[in-house]
Amino acid sequence: MTWRHLRAEPARLPMLALRVTPGWLRRSVHRTAPRLGPLARAYALWDAGHRERALDTVRGAAHGASPRLLSRLFAFSLAIENPQLAAELLARLPEGPRRAESQHRLALMTGRAVPVETTGRSHSLKVTPKWRTRRDGAMNDRKSDPRTSRILHLVTNALPNTNAGYTQRTHRIALGQRAAGLRPHVVTRPGYPLTKGVFDARPRVDVDGVPYHRLLPWVAPADAERETRAGLRYAAPLVEQLRPDVLHAASNHRNAELALGLGAHYDLPVVYEVRGFLEESWLSRDPSRSTEDAFYQRERARETARMRDADLVVTLGETMRADIVARGVAPDKVIVVPNAVDEEFLAPLPPGGESRAELGIAPDDFVVGTTTSCYGYEGLDLLVDAVALLRRRGVPAHALVVGDGPELDALRGRAADSGLGAAAHFPGRVPASAIRRYHAVLNVFAVPRRDERVTRLVTPLKPVEAMAGGLPVVASDVDALRELVEPGVTGELIPPNDSGILADQLEKLFYSRETRETYGLAGRERVGRSRTWNAAALRYIEAYTALAKGVTEPGHGL
Repeated sequence: MTWRHLRAEPARLPMLALRVTPGWLRRSVHRTAPRLGPLARAYALWDAGHRERALDTVRGAAHGASPRLLSRLFAFSLAIENPQLAAELLARLPEGPRRAESQHRLALMTGRAVPVETTGRSHSLKVTPKWRTRRDGAMNDRKSDPRTSRILHLVTNALPNTNAGYTQRTHRIALGQRAAGLRPHVVTRPGYPLTKGVFDARPRVDVDGVPYHRLLPWVAPADAERETRAGLRYAAPLVEQLRPDVLHAASNHRNAELALGLGAHYDLPVVYEVRGFLEESWLSRDPSRSTEDAFYQRERARETARMRDADLVVTLGETMRADIVARGVAPDKVIVVPNAVDEEFLAPLPPGGESRAELGIAPDDFVVGTTTSCYGYEGLDLLVDAVALLRRRGVPAHALVVGDGPELDALRGRAADSGLGAAAHFPGRVPASAIRRYHAVLNVFAVPRRDERVTRLVTPLKPVEAMAGGLPVVASDVDALRELVEPGVTGELIPPNDSGILADQLEKLFYSRETRETYGLAGRERVGRSRTWNAAALRYIEAYTALAKGVTEPGHGL
């Protein structure tokens, strides 16, 4: 993906180069770049985190600039994915081929247009397979005991280079499957992790005993179609070597397309695990975007096609399953394997006193917070506002947001403007191993998601981890979160988009420690009963066994 961005938008190269430059050299570049002109100054400011100053520098340089400099400033605006700035600069460009080309590039970035390509049709391998499976009720030579089967997971990115909810789910699934007797392997998308600026060209890395394979072409694929072809070419030897029984692709459709191409060539069953609807995430990040935009329409169509093509579709919740079935996917081949936790998450949380002291939080203060990615649809601004309102009511409340993302700086500014001061805590991204230490600081876990298409559909992992630790959850009353939180039992559901109602509910829980503890115990019991990765592994074994027998069963959750 990054390679394609670089080929389409070379202006991204300086940012990527700065990102991987050693700290001492990076700081030197920040000091010297302004002498090279306004564009270099803008890059340096952006990389240093001074985003508004970078934008002001570009706008200032645009006054009286030549068409050539305007084009370069326009390319910078595309590289930082700022369509508003790009539109301002486009308006300054004189009519002509340069303006027409820039207008098309802006349409591509905003999703109003899409590249002309043929990805979405099936691809075929140009090699003769050394072996083929036989779907005759036996998993290769090992089907007498399906627990010994090899599973090849095809994913976008992975540990140890990317630590996110997506990569954690991949790893926990693999660990659970291995504990259950399966032999999982994971392979990442062509070019990863080099595409993310991580210079690690090892073809295989083992994490906790799980083998992670990389597909590393010498030449960067120019578009999605060439990426799929490269994936088929480089993955074929791995499939020949491993002889997997099942190909298990996870979002998005490019991974599914690669799996389907390999599956057709080697006569292997293909599972497509839909972990989210990426077109909905794209839609949520800019209010000017529409379901009528070309990018949204194309991505939704491709996702739907891959769901229909797969032998089995796995997804995270019943709301997501209903959406997939509504697209025309056969109901009997869509199953739910929800987000889960390791057994260790069910243990009592560690003492939180030391962590509270490090953050400057008193033992009896009331801490509300979350662990998440900082996107607008998470509604974290509502959490900040609710905590500020609680403090004005005399509640010794603190806000704790653990995570990173595009809204983090704005949240910090909002907390400062609200007068929270030392009562707002934003430690940023932390290792997965530190999550429970921050859970131990909290009294209530909040999920104040806004009422948007993506939040109504996709069930998050983080509240499940919090419930496993015995934390009560207050969440927005949207479809996906109703699957996690039972009002009056494991927490409370509140109308979304209302910080006042959120503050009212939090205040009730502040004054009732008994209610908090009751909710926490019920949540931990519920997670322990049905939402562990070991339990999920058993569900996968059932699904793989059904595939081996050539049958599927109605899709219901664990």
